[in-house]
Amino acid sequence: MPSSERAAHEPESTVVAADPYHLDPEGVREPPTTWAGSVRFFGPGLIVSASIVGAGELITATALGAQAGFVLLWLVIFSTLVKVAVQVELARYSIVTGLGGMEGFTRVPPRVGNIGWVFVLWALLAISKLVQTGGLIGGLAAALSIMLPLGSAPLEPTSLTIWAVIVTALAVVTLYSNRYGLIEKVAVFLTMVFVVVTVVIALGLPMTDYAYSAGDLASGLSFSLPVGAIGVAIAMFGLTGVGAEEITAYTYWCLEKGYARWSGPNDGSAEYRRRARGWIAVMQKDAMASWVVYTLATMSFYVMGAAVLHPQGLVPQGNDMILVLSETYASVMGDWSRYLYLVGAVAALGSTIWAAVPSWSRSWANALSIVGVFDWADARRRNGWMRFFIVALPVLWLATYLWIASPFIMILIGGVAGGIFLAAVAVAAWYLRYRYVEPELRGGWFASIALGVSAVAILLLGVYSALSSAGIIDVG
Repeated sequence: MPSSERAAHEPESTVVAADPYHLDPEGVREPPTTWAGSVRFFGPGLIVSASIVGAGELITATALGAQAGFVLLWLVIFSTLVKVAVQVELARYSIVTGLGGMEGFTRVPPRVGNIGWVFVLWALLAISKLVQTGGLIGGLAAALSIMLPLGSAPLEPTSLTIWAVIVTALAVVTLYSNRYGLIEKVAVFLTMVFVVVTVVIALGLPMTDYAYSAGDLASGLSFSLPVGAIGVAIAMFGLTGVGAEEITAYTYWCLEKGYARWSGPNDGSAEYRRRARGWIAVMQKDAMASWVVYTLATMSFYVMGAAVLHPQGLVPQGNDMILVLSETYASVMGDWSRYLYLVGAVAALGSTIWAAVPSWSRSWANALSIVGVFDWADARRRNGWMRFFIVALPVLWLATYLWIASPFIMILIGGVAGGIFLAAVAVAAWYLRYRYVEPELRGGWFASIALGVSAVAILLLGVYSALSSAGIIDVG
C-alpha cells in the first residue's frame, strides 16, 4: 500500500510524529481541503500570536492610543495585515525546502562563504534582542508584583526582582522538554485568555465614565492621517503585528507542526505539487486566523489607551502603563476590573515569554549549525542545542533586566533593530520565493501583489528606522 494511502487509514495526529526537519516519502499525508478540516491543523500561527501580543502591544499599542486617540485605529489593521504576506512567503519557502528561516537568510546574496548579509543582520538583531526581551521578563514581573507583591510594596525593586527570578525559573523548567505539542497547547490557552479579557474590557468601556461611541470608532476607521500624528503612525507600523523574529520563528513552527514533512520531498511529480499546495493553503489559513486573533487584541489595547488615557492627557510608559490602567479600572468599575485587567496583562506577557524562549532557541541553534558547530540533520544534537538555549536565553534576559531595569527602554532598543531587520527579511522572502519555489507553488497574482506591497511598506519602515536611529531625520 502506498504511504499516502497508509497514512489515510492511520489515526490522524495533528502534530508530526517523526523528525519534522527530515523530508521522507514515508511521512507524506494528504492535506485537508476544507476550512473545517484545516482548523484541526492550525497551531503555528497561534504560537506566533502568543509571541506578538506581549509587552509590545500591551505597552506600546496602549501608549499610542493614549497619544493619538481614535484617529489611527485603522492603522492597527493595516500595520498588522501588511506584514502577513512576508510571513506567508517565508513559510512557503520552508514548506517546499524543509529548511528554517535562518538557512534561507544565509542563501541570500551577496555572501561570504556560507554566510549571507541577512544572516549577519540577524546576528546583530539577536544581540539587541537580548536587551529587549529582558523587558518581557520585567513587564511580567511588574504585573505580578502589582497583583501579589513579594518582599516589598508593588513595583519596588525587591518585589520586582523576586518575581523576575520566579518567572525565569518557571520558563526554563516548563519549557525544557522542548515538545512542540506542549508549546502549542499552552500558547493557545494563554492566547485565548488575553484575547477574551482584553476584548471584554474594551467592549465594556462604553458602560463606564470612559465611554466611547460608534462615531469614535468610525473616525478611527476613516483612514485619515493628521500631520502631527505621522511620527506616531510610523512607530505604530513598526511596533505592531508580526516582527522579524516572529516571521523567522513561524518557519520553524510550520516545520514542527508537520506541513513540510507531510508534503514530502520534492520529487518533481504532480502528486507532490498537489500535496504541497494543499499544506501551503493550510498554512495560509493558519496565518490569517492568527492575524485575526492578534489584531483583535492589539485593537483592544489601542482602544483602552484612546478611550481611557487620551481624554486625560496621560501617556504613561513602561510599568506605569499597567499600574495606571489597573487603578483607573478599579476606580470606575471596582476591584474586580483591576484584577481582570491584570489577569489579561499576565496572560499576554506570559504568553510572549512562553513563545519567545523556544522560538529564539531554534534560531540560535540553527545559526550555530550554519557556522559549523554541529550538523542540523542530527536530531539528537539539534534538540540538545535547543534545550541549551532554552536555559541560557532566559537567564541572559533576566540578567539584562536586572542590569537595565527599564522595560520600556529595553523594548524600544530592540524595536529599532527589529524595524531595520524586518526590511532585510522582506528582501529575503522575495528572493527565496523566486529562487527556490517553483512557479506552480508560488501562488497567483494576488500573492505577488500582496508581497510587493508588504515589501515596499516594510522597506520604507526599515529606511526610516535606520535614519531616525542615526539622528538624520525626526518626524514629529
